[in-house]
Amino acid sequence: MLDPTYISMNNNPDRDDEGGTERGVATKTREKTKKPSMYRVLLMNDDYTPMEFVVSILIGIFNKSPEEATRVMLSVHQTGIGTCGVYTFEIAETKVAQVMDAAKRNQHPLQCTLEKA
Repeated sequence: MLDPTYISMNNNPDRDDEGGTERGVATKTREKTKKPSMYRVLLMNDDYTPMEFVVSILIGIFNKSPEEATRVMLSVHQTGIGTCGVYTFEIAETKVAQVMDAAKRNQHPLQCTLEKA
């Protein structure tokens, strides 16, 4: 199979016999884009942060319904950790920063982190 960027001078119908110049179509290969890595945002349980505060974080920052926020909060409370959502790195990093800032402003020791999904 011939390389599509190669145009034969002998068999090229676009060749100008008088000037000896060659005309053709140049092709360029495109790099395939790959999907970005995804990251899981996690909340960790502690003995001091009120459950209502965790639910409000899940509703306000992660756009969870009150029912879903309660389910995630109970998972954090019972197992020690809970998943808030899965996002691209930049979004996950921003969500973690928002949670940590809200916890600090309200003087709660709530911890939030991210891990590769």
